[in-house]
Amino acid sequence: MRICVVLPSVYGMRGDVRSVVNLAAELAERHEVEILSVKRHRDKPFFPVDSRVELRWLVDVRPGVRHLLPRGEMRAEVALWRRLRVLRADVLITTRPALAVQAARHAPREVLKLAREWGRPPSPAPVKRFYPRLDGVVTATETAAEEWTRLLDNAPGTAIRLVPDALPAAPWPRSRMDNRIVAAGGRWVPVKGYDRLLRAFATVADKRPDWRLRLYGGGPEEKRLRALVATLGLHNHVYFMGTTPDLTGEFAKASIVAVTSQAEALGMTVMEALGCGVPVVGFDSPRGPGQFVTPGRNGLLVPEGEGDVEAYAAALLSLIDDERRRRALGAGALASAAGYAAPAVAEQWEELFTTLR
Repeated sequence: MRICVVLPSVYGMRGDVRSVVNLAAELAERHEVEILSVKRHRDKPFFPVDSRVELRWLVDVRPGVRHLLPRGEMRAEVALWRRLRVLRADVLITTRPALAVQAARHAPREVLKLAREWGRPPSPAPVKRFYPRLDGVVTATETAAEEWTRLLDNAPGTAIRLVPDALPAAPWPRSRMDNRIVAAGGRWVPVKGYDRLLRAFATVADKRPDWRLRLYGGGPEEKRLRALVATLGLHNHVYFMGTTPDLTGEFAKASIVAVTSQAEALGMTVMEALGCGVPVVGFDSPRGPGQFVTPGRNGLLVPEGEGDVEAYAAALLSLIDDERRRRALGAGALASAAGYAAPAVAEQWEELFTTLR
């Protein structure tokens, strides 16, 4: 079977890219797999792509590369629909509503067309018009499945299925749970709530000064976060570690992973923490890490609202001060990650292909 997965850009540092790369590598064990990147903005993908996966791109937006008209987003849209019209594949998987709309309009009728979705569409009107032409919508969480079911309630022919994101095939690096390190990773953007984490860790550092916080990633919030570290006097306690394609390996050096985002539709950060046997402390928000964390089994959830920073600091300290509980949650994290392993996730996708075809 020939499978094509379309991404806005496979060259970026995003959780959805990581998930697609993991899934593609596993599917390539048994199928011909192609990742089609609409844009290319760097020489190599941030996350290594398996050599068995064919990698193509449509528009080169690297600095210094010249193009003929049309320009901008129009150039990308034209390149995409031209490619879709001549697509030779058995299965086409898109990863954004805008890409799914293009697939519904232009991909050959005989191709099985699936939209991989993580959250709400930014423009519901085109979705409601063109998604009935797709064969299915595949969500990563139950919350997203419910949202898409409500949105497409007038399109009974479009199947909505739940398949989780994929971690790499095991074995994963495992934490020894003896390092006095709290880790956090992802894009440094406001929705991730790193300012809340820093304020909470100021309390932790005051009470347990031998513990450290490591922040992995990058983004527009870096300058503000560094200024906040200075304001809170955390120079000797918080370390900006930069970006890494091996976040799981870095999490394996920690004993707790902190997630303070307001929404965690992708959840790859949480899943990677669970995969290396590290408990997760997160906020119990409607679309937050509670979709992946079961309190008392693989982590802790803190209610949002008044005093949430103080409550989050208390949750961190409760695990810091109770090594036995921390190790028990770490074991539960490892067990719960088994369902996210690439072989298990790829099998669900293959069953879906067979059913819908």
